[in-house]
Amino acid sequence: MANSHQFLSRRLHSLLGLFPIGIYLIFHLLANHQATKGPEAFNQAVGLIESLPFLIVIEFVIIYIPLLFHAILGIYIAFQAKHNVGSFSYGRNQMFMWQRITGIITLIFIAWHVWETRIQFALGNKELNYQMMADILSNPAMVVFYTIGILSAVFHFSNGIWSFLVHWGITVGPRSQRLATYLTMGIFVVVSFIGLRAMAAFIQ
Repeated sequence: MANSHQFLSRRLHSLLGLFPIGIYLIFHLLANHQATKGPEAFNQAVGLIESLPFLIVIEFVIIYIPLLFHAILGIYIAFQAKHNVGSFSYGRNQMFMWQRITGIITLIFIAWHVWETRIQFALGNKELNYQMMADILSNPAMVVFYTIGILSAVFHFSNGIWSFLVHWGITVGPRSQRLATYLTMGIFVVVSFIGLRAMAAFIQ
């Protein structure tokens, strides 16, 4: 019974990491990437998102609730999990460890980012626009923090795809798992580039 519960919880955890959280990560970074076209392009993208009907409901249903559930379940799994010594290679076990570390870093980063942007906007302290992010990233310490946060979030997402494919029985053999490693490494490089280039566009 315990093994069945753990199996289902891992499947649910990996599913939420991709749908909807992973999809939203890609969408968010692509929206931020509009800043590379200038402040006006970014502000238009933000304005379009803000004009969506029932936005607060959409955010809670698609982003906040799944993210909170994924984080709580992830922390539980991290404390319950045994490192897969003997099941996977040394390199894969290192990725297993970094998946947990980047999960914690990403959680801290997201909490801070939401506080500095969405919550401050909701409190009426700041405008949700290009200048908000430019002001945040005018601090060199924040540039370092955001760089680490973006890379951690993208790694957690990319490596999570590998885990998803294994847990859902899509990659069951060594060859398919090796191909999945190349695929997820490629995703990490591409999405990291998008995220870091978007961030750089706010640095004046």
